[in-house]
Amino acid sequence: MTTMNILIVGAGGREHAMAWKIKQSPKLNQLFIAPGNAGTSLLGTNLPVGVSDFQGLKNAVLDNHIDLVVVGPEVPLCEGLHDFFSSDEHLKDIRFVGPYQLGAQLEGSKDFAKEFMMRHQIPTAKYLAVTSENLVDGLAFLKTMKAPYVLKADGLAAGKGVLIIDNLQEAEDSLKEMLDGQFGKASSKVVIEEFLSGIECSVFAITDGKDYRILPVAKDYKRIGEGDTGLNTGGMGSISPVSFADETFMKKVEDRIIRPTVGGLKKDKIPYNGFIFFGLISCGGEPMVIEYNVRMGDPETEAVMLRIKSDFVDLLVGAAEGTLSEKSIEIDSRTAAAVMLVSGGYPGPYEKGKVISGLERIESSIVFHAGTTKKDGEICTDGGRVLAISSYGENMKQSLELSYENAGFIDFEGMYFRKDLGFDL
Repeated sequence: MTTMNILIVGAGGREHAMAWKIKQSPKLNQLFIAPGNAGTSLLGTNLPVGVSDFQGLKNAVLDNHIDLVVVGPEVPLCEGLHDFFSSDEHLKDIRFVGPYQLGAQLEGSKDFAKEFMMRHQIPTAKYLAVTSENLVDGLAFLKTMKAPYVLKADGLAAGKGVLIIDNLQEAEDSLKEMLDGQFGKASSKVVIEEFLSGIECSVFAITDGKDYRILPVAKDYKRIGEGDTGLNTGGMGSISPVSFADETFMKKVEDRIIRPTVGGLKKDKIPYNGFIFFGLISCGGEPMVIEYNVRMGDPETEAVMLRIKSDFVDLLVGAAEGTLSEKSIEIDSRTAAAVMLVSGGYPGPYEKGKVISGLERIESSIVFHAGTTKKDGEICTDGGRVLAISSYGENMKQSLELSYENAGFIDFEGMYFRKDLGFDL
């Protein structure tokens, strides 16, 4: 069997979790991460190249004889990294996991995603896309809705561009503010959506554009405060599997959402390979799509990777080469839970460069680095979300207890984590 040099593009907990899983594959020769973090440097070679530095990534790929590239975050995909590779004489034959720019619009534009769902009869909330041109229609549409009102910036706003507002007047004012550039270019178009009430979960699939494999389902916790209160964050932790996403529910998800999505991309002649994240809500047991992402979620990946038993590289190769129909996935029956340790002040302003202690005391959990760096031989904080403590358990309670126990060994100035994950399951 020939082994491969693999490059992961990204720097967070998701990329560290992918690196951890890829490292277990007999198909791996050398692993590189660009730019990576203090955790990924323990598994492979970090390369000092930013995710949007296409020329730098090209050089890294050629210098290190990379055979397979897997992209973690959405930004380079929405900027057209795959297109850059496929149109370059020296890069076009390198296996690449991640959609082209057109397919990345499923995440890059809320309006594009909604139109796609409507066209392929994929269940989602009623909506209207508004720009400054049709503001009058937008204000009229709000009046037809029941509170709360959901306003979403059309473009990428780093997970922060969604407002949920209880009061009509406030919603009208917010709509105007968003269109006036509250989220920069991302909110020059705003999608108004009906509010769906229910419980959410994250479903992931990997596809080669024809076939797909469904990865373990997870649930993440977005709010900073316990009981799902306070500001939205990039995610405070995750749990897999999800009790309500049972066989019956998942059959509906596959029949009504996953299959029509992959089929719809093919029908619309949108070439797509890589991951699709389905942000779902169960409304009385009926799944509806809240949003698509064109990559794995973070912090869900830090739980999902623990539950993929089979060779992850095999799936990546299948997605890149169009041979996914020949690949199978084996899933661990245990529960995995990831608890995110964050910087004091996050998701508002926070300080970086705090020394992290206690990492060496952790034995029964896996530590994924999200925002860390090495400075003068010490591991320091380098982001809002700093570490994910992930653990296996026979059930949710057990895996969470273990993650919390190990989180207690770690310390850095201002450290905070939610102690109530799983409260709603």
